[in-house]
Amino acid sequence: MSTDSESLDGALRIGAAAAALGVSVDTLRRWEQKGRVTFERRGQQRYIASAELARLLRDRNPGQGSSARNRFEGVVVAVKKDGVMAQVELACGPFRVVSLMSSEAAEELELRPGSPARAVIKSTNVVIETA
Repeated sequence: MSTDSESLDGALRIGAAAAALGVSVDTLRRWEQKGRVTFERRGQQRYIASAELARLLRDRNPGQGSSARNRFEGVVVAVKKDGVMAQVELACGPFRVVSLMSSEAAEELELRPGSPARAVIKSTNVVIETA
């Protein structure tokens, strides 16, 4: 976590929270007006507690009958197949997600550039780096 003006005392500025949620700052301001989120005001800046941000992230995708919690809606931008395997690349907002699967699975899912798709990620190892 940065120690500059993006975070302070475990709270994040509204812009950092918007980026983490994949929404605009204006959307967060509307959510605040509707009572969906609470911000703390420090001068002219809005800050959100990290616990509040975590709640919003959990509420966004409640799991839908699966133990995998990481879901990214996106669009297929590339499919590369050889005889047995396929590499499928998705654009999910600002993120690039690449999946390796059987060519048969890619065909059954009818994955083509421009197709809407969802990446569901469950991993026992996640590496986090500082910005």
